[in-house]
Amino acid sequence: MLNSAMDDVVIISAGLSVLAFISGMLGLGVAFAAIPFLGIFIPDLVHQVQPLSLLLNGVTALLATLGFARSGLVDWKKAAILAAVTTSFAPVGALLVQFVEQRYVWLIYFAAVLYLAYRLFRPVAASSRRENFRVAVLLAIPISILSGFLGVGPGFLLMPTLIILGHDPKKAAGINAFAVTPPSFSSLIPHIGTAKWDPGLMIPLLIAGSMASFAGARVASTRISSARLRQIFGLLIVAVTLYKLYTLIA
Repeated sequence: MLNSAMDDVVIISAGLSVLAFISGMLGLGVAFAAIPFLGIFIPDLVHQVQPLSLLLNGVTALLATLGFARSGLVDWKKAAILAAVTTSFAPVGALLVQFVEQRYVWLIYFAAVLYLAYRLFRPVAASSRRENFRVAVLLAIPISILSGFLGVGPGFLLMPTLIILGHDPKKAAGINAFAVTPPSFSSLIPHIGTAKWDPGLMIPLLIAGSMASFAGARVASTRISSARLRQIFGLLIVAVTLYKLYTLIA
């Protein structure tokens, strides 16, 4: 029985490492992919999967920030402004989810993933296009509320928003990585009284996710094109989410 439990931890940690590496490449934090992945193994979405995913999101996003910062790809002023907005509004969504049935939360998540995948496969705006950061700040408010409701952190919608508004994809990833770190932790506040933690699983996931996320950010900032990263990313999240949808229906 003990060996079986240890095997599960190894399998989950290995899977999360792959997701953290890819999410680290885009500066997203791992929660958007960890939600359906952990949901395969853990049945309680609100009290186990979401709190753990938010914790993982904050830690992996922080390590991704450090990875992009080493290549000078983090605009700290813009990142700090977005971080203030996302940190303030993400807990609102995290509070609302306590009063909504889990199946509705999953429906919203699946819809958000489809939107994200669609945006990732669209062409990138021309590099000469003017950055519209003010609009990004305004859109960060509803994005943060929705992400807090889903328990995935705001990065999965904020990243494509920055790209659409004219930011270079790699610089957008650096800004996004820092911007989503504080709200990931602030969104944990409404879960503190109801969260169910398993240290035997949580600690290995934090270690594996941190190392993989930092490595992903370094690879993205030095070796791989942003267009290719978005395509790989889109395919992965669609595959993982469709599998989770299958497990819910079956």
